[in-house]
Amino acid sequence: MIDWDKIAELRNDIGQEDFDEVVELFLEEVEEAMEGLRAGLPADKLECCLHFLKGSALNLGFTAFSELCAKGEAASAAGDYTSIDLCEVIQTYDASKATFLKTLENNDTA
Repeated sequence: MIDWDKIAELRNDIGQEDFDEVVELFLEEVEEAMEGLRAGLPADKLECCLHFLKGSALNLGFTAFSELCAKGEAASAAGDYTSIDLCEVIQTYDASKATFLKTLENNDTA
C-alpha cells in the first residue's frame, strides 16, 4: 500500500523539516482533489483529477492509490467512465492516509 523505502529516501534527500512541509502540502492538495471526487466530479474533469492524484501519490509513496488513479485516468481518457470504481479509489486513499499518518506518528519508518 505504501512504499516506505520511497518515503525514507525522500526524507533523507530533503531533510526532516522539508519532508514535514512536503507531507503537509501533499495532504492539503490531495484532500482538496479528493473532495471533488467525493462530491461527484463531472466526468470531463475526472481524467485531470486522477492524473494529479496519481502523480502526487507516486511522489509520496502511496503506491496502491497511485495505481488505482492510473487505471482510472486511462479509463477516463478512453471515455470508459463506468469502469472507474471511485469508491475503491476513495477507500484506498483513506486507508493509505491513515496507515501513513499512524506510522509517521509512531515514528515507525526508516
